[in-house]
Amino acid sequence: MPELSDFEKQRLANIAERDALLKNLRLEAQSAGIYTSPKTTGSNGPKPKKKAAPKRVKEEDESPLPRRQSSRIRGIAAESEVAKRKAEDDYAAAKEVERAKKMRRTDSFTQNDMFIAGQKLTGDSLIGVDVVTKGVAEPYVRTFDDDDIKKTTDKDLKALREEMNGLSLWEAWDPQRIKITPERVYTMAFHPSETKPIIFAGDKIGHLGIFDASQEKPEVDDEDEDDDPDPVLTTLKPHTRTICSMMIHPSKPTHLYTASYDSSIREMDLEKTTSVEKFAPESTSDDEALSGVDMAADDPSTLYFTTLDGGFGRYDTRSPVSEKAVAHWQLSEKKIGGFSLCPSQSHYFATASLDRTMRLWDLRKLSHKDPTPVAIHESRLSVSHAAFNAAGQIATSSYDDTLKLYDLGAKGFSSWKQGHTVPDGEFMPDTVVRHNCQTGRWVTILRPQWQLNPQSHIQRFCIGNMNRFVDVYSGSGDQLAQLGGDGITAVPAVAVFHRSKNWVAGGTASGKVCLWM
Repeated sequence: MPELSDFEKQRLANIAERDALLKNLRLEAQSAGIYTSPKTTGSNGPKPKKKAAPKRVKEEDESPLPRRQSSRIRGIAAESEVAKRKAEDDYAAAKEVERAKKMRRTDSFTQNDMFIAGQKLTGDSLIGVDVVTKGVAEPYVRTFDDDDIKKTTDKDLKALREEMNGLSLWEAWDPQRIKITPERVYTMAFHPSETKPIIFAGDKIGHLGIFDASQEKPEVDDEDEDDDPDPVLTTLKPHTRTICSMMIHPSKPTHLYTASYDSSIREMDLEKTTSVEKFAPESTSDDEALSGVDMAADDPSTLYFTTLDGGFGRYDTRSPVSEKAVAHWQLSEKKIGGFSLCPSQSHYFATASLDRTMRLWDLRKLSHKDPTPVAIHESRLSVSHAAFNAAGQIATSSYDDTLKLYDLGAKGFSSWKQGHTVPDGEFMPDTVVRHNCQTGRWVTILRPQWQLNPQSHIQRFCIGNMNRFVDVYSGSGDQLAQLGGDGITAVPAVAVFHRSKNWVAGGTASGKVCLWM
């Protein structure tokens, strides 16, 4: 045996000292009765019983799933033609499943078919018996305040500014708790009822949210703050893809019309809570995504719509859907993002397109082969929306960070005859307002929306503000108000006016809603 080194001797001494210490501690614990020696697997002590696994009852209609196996086990060589074909088949099957999810449903829906969450509606609870900017700025920083309100000598304008700035955020519930849709809000509308504010919102995957802001918050004791109830909301799903536009016809206040990227326009009866498809291509395999819907005030039976491929259509709902019953025009080579009929002269309508143009059209003389606009104005970048008011004004929003106002009433458009056109270069906006419209990919595009029946001679419209406000402008481009409040943490990009009341609502990318009254 070789002689141990001093280090090895010290190591063995430490091990012996440790073992002796552990032995003494074990003996002391045994004498105190707080230690029992562990039983080995070969001891005669009782073995713990294994808990019997619950028996799985196999249902009669349950079919066994095939076990997953790798290509190697199945004998398929890597990089072989068989493996490639299998990968292609799997991809095609997954794509078909995804396509089936987005394919529109052509049947009629009841409330139970559409219901997703919230409170199921009845006729009385929904509408009741009484219903037959200045450039980019820092977030939360106002660009219109009390000093701007006073900067006018026009008494009517000053009074309206004070009235609009007097609107306050509905505070029964925090805006963060009013989640009207599961996904990003794309479009909104007020019910025309003046007795209570009812808001409809459509989101990016086909949900329709309904919110009655006349409800009162129940009283909750301070000790029961955890039981504080959320507001009553209802979520339905009448479409399979984005709801891009909606409206309630003024002569049919119990019917809500919604247009969707799933190529259909549906009519929802707010009393019966049923949804019926009013327009769609004859075949469910035809993909003609819609971008807007509108109806004339004097014609409750005709639908007008635009498509993402630049098309415009007209359809009389009293006729069966067929190629002969639907009139189509190709008005642009690119997407028409928004359009509207003139409320006072419904044969005129305006379109806003990705081709950077706002165009005015006359339905009385619109050729199918070669449609010619009455007037056209080209912006530096794409135009997002064109909104008509009853006075004959058009408000547009554009990615060139401007809001443009065209006053056709001042140009005497009501006396224009069929075939009248404005020469190129002579159709110019009367007012241009600087406004940040750079929404990016996560915020819904900003679109102006007029108050259709204002209770004064001053026309007004609202539009979302990227600083987390809603801006209100007059028909001459003067800013009337900048609506905000505590609890608004996202851009209320989708802003809408009530038809006649000074109520404004804004929808966010998180499906939340803000309301000013």
